[in-house]
Amino acid sequence: MTAVFPSVANPSLPHAAENVVDSEDLLEIAGRKFHSRLMTGTGKYPSLTTMQDSVASSGCQIVTVAVRRVQTNAPGHEGLAEAIDWSTIWMLPNTAGCQTAEEAIRVARLGREMAKLLGQEDNNFIKLEVIPDTQYLLPDPIGTLEAAEQLVKEGFAVLPYINADPLLAKRLEEVGCATVMPLGSPIGSGQGIRNAANIAIIIENAKVPVVVDAGIGTPSEAAQAMEMGADAVLINSAIAMAANPVAMAQAMGMATQAGRLAYLSGRMPIKNQANASSPLTGLVS
Repeated sequence: MTAVFPSVANPSLPHAAENVVDSEDLLEIAGRKFHSRLMTGTGKYPSLTTMQDSVASSGCQIVTVAVRRVQTNAPGHEGLAEAIDWSTIWMLPNTAGCQTAEEAIRVARLGREMAKLLGQEDNNFIKLEVIPDTQYLLPDPIGTLEAAEQLVKEGFAVLPYINADPLLAKRLEEVGCATVMPLGSPIGSGQGIRNAANIAIIIENAKVPVVVDAGIGTPSEAAQAMEMGADAVLINSAIAMAANPVAMAQAMGMATQAGRLAYLSGRMPIKNQANASSPLTGLVS
């Protein structure tokens, strides 16, 4: 299911625009283009069926999969790789569970082979996660940079998950990463975007797509990230752990589109004083 900005033109209104947003406003990562700017995950769902329906409802085109959990058939991940139609969804293997750069590099190689086995012969994408911190699940900046440098040399399109650190984001871009993925707040916390100032700096300076990953809990927070100028968002827990994941997935897809449209539209300036929307001259006395 492809999420494309719909035309809102009303044929009865002669001055209505044909399209509010150009249909060619695409997300491009490592030369591959996507209509949807929402990425989703596959973990924490109550069932495979709910996951499948949620992915479809969201309109996403990129789904991330934990290589280690799929390969070991960890509880909740049995049959997951076969549950998605990979002819229509682009796989983003991830190195979740890796605590060192060496582990992440090894798992990334397995992820590339897994994508090939599932029919995506040219898929060299990897979501890089190096997380030794078991309490707060914060990524290791040094290990992430070390792994990224090696994986780029091996031809991977590296999408690194990082703290909202503008200097690290720039360094990862310089070594050849395809995106940077700063966290909004800790993984699975649902705290929303707690690092807005740093994420704004990353967005301002990045020449690769910026994907806000982790911490988003509501559609309004997804819209906020997109209104800030993020190129995409990755959302898993907020969908999978909702009372109605399928409906929440749809809401997140719509919010991502709304936030992108708002960003492209250009918000009004913020003013210190009120400014009447109706003219104050020519009033009836």
